[in-house]
Amino acid sequence: MVLLLAGHSRASALARRRNCLDGRRRLAPVCASVTTPHSGYHFDGTPRRFFEGWYWKVQLPETGQSFALIYSIEDPLGNTPQAGVGLQVMGPDDGYICQFTPNVTGFWAERNRLALGATFKPANTTASSPSSTTSSGSSWSSGSSGSSRSGTAAGGPRRLLPADSFFAQVEQGFQASDSTQQGRMVALESGAAGPPLSTVPNASWSLTIKPKAGWGSTSGPTQKATAGWLSVLPIFEPHWQVMMAHGEASGWLQWGGQRYEFQDAPAYAEKNWGGGFPSKWHWIQCNSFDGQPGLSVTAVGARRALLLGLQGVEEDVGLIGVHLPGGEFVELVPWNSELEWDVDPWGRWWLRAVNDRYEALVEATCAPEAGAVLRAPTTSMGLAPFCKDTFFGQCRLRLWRRAGGTKQGQPLVDATSSTAALEVGGGPWWSAWRARAEMKEPFRSLVTLPLDVAGLGQLVPEPLRPPGL
Repeated sequence: MVLLLAGHSRASALARRRNCLDGRRRLAPVCASVTTPHSGYHFDGTPRRFFEGWYWKVQLPETGQSFALIYSIEDPLGNTPQAGVGLQVMGPDDGYICQFTPNVTGFWAERNRLALGATFKPANTTASSPSSTTSSGSSWSSGSSGSSRSGTAAGGPRRLLPADSFFAQVEQGFQASDSTQQGRMVALESGAAGPPLSTVPNASWSLTIKPKAGWGSTSGPTQKATAGWLSVLPIFEPHWQVMMAHGEASGWLQWGGQRYEFQDAPAYAEKNWGGGFPSKWHWIQCNSFDGQPGLSVTAVGARRALLLGLQGVEEDVGLIGVHLPGGEFVELVPWNSELEWDVDPWGRWWLRAVNDRYEALVEATCAPEAGAVLRAPTTSMGLAPFCKDTFFGQCRLRLWRRAGGTKQGQPLVDATSSTAALEVGGGPWWSAWRARAEMKEPFRSLVTLPLDVAGLGQLVPEPLRPPGL
């Protein structure tokens, strides 16, 4: 595998600028300064246990409500009992709906850019199906081994459609990219683990997205891999990438019998991939702070597995990432900071991170009755109830500059919100989780090497790029 030094970032920036200006690209380009590594689909065609999941969150400031679109594929060859395509939406008032099929043949995704979709039920049309590849790059079509299992009939498009064409060709399914989302679904949870959880019978949506910040400074030539450059290697499980720390979404959501329309609503996106979710984790995300548009924080702690033959070895890792409204990015991660947390099984989150330049404190609470149970990919059960989320978190973020080992004056940021997204998952765990992030050696030292994952994705010819970059 070729790895690129950060010194190549100027050349990669010029290459990305040319791509942004190329109006002939099939997928609508997003400004290169906010496009992250790992935006593509990481499946490499091998039969190992594998999932990939995508998460978009939109906060509706006029109503105080939020929703999240969650897409997932498990074991894309269709060769295991866990195989399937999942579509989950967490909706207003912490509502929930899920549609699942064990038939993976209706799923497709672009290998090296953010575009994916699935058809659960094609619309009644005599139009011929589009081809399985696009002029902008290669795509994976799941179930290519021919071992598809029983379930909803496959069919429908295998590429990103114009928004005004999607609903004419897809009766139930979705498509997503970094600039557009469409979907229509019914509550159909058979095949996914756990009891029925859906609170509405159907949902549909159509929205456009304007990314404002990826994972890194918006003035920098490239964006960062959230877990560092080691994320290109099969070392950790699962992998994680924040794709859009802040953006603006416009469109509509039909939630059962209620329609929500929105314009320039705060939006967020991330993804995971690997063999299964962490055995235990907690998460805070907020980009809807009172009176501070453009401010975004993502904070997490997780107990993840180490691969490379280290059977049963886990480590506690975490981070606090803050995108300031002016484009500055503050990244407090295990290889540059001391990070600790104290989180209850539900209702209270406390995370603190310190390094030579910054100190951050994130505190959040929610009502005991708040939240909805969501499904997440698990190693043994597939898509199963494994986490709990709410959009009604009370959150306070404080960030100080540091020098000489002490905080300098008043906080650089002191912001509050009543619409933070909060999550706990894994376990189950029944008492407060108090831990410090302890990234194991030699990985802690290796991840500090100045290697540019975004540069790798831009300078290596597309056919030679690893899946996902």
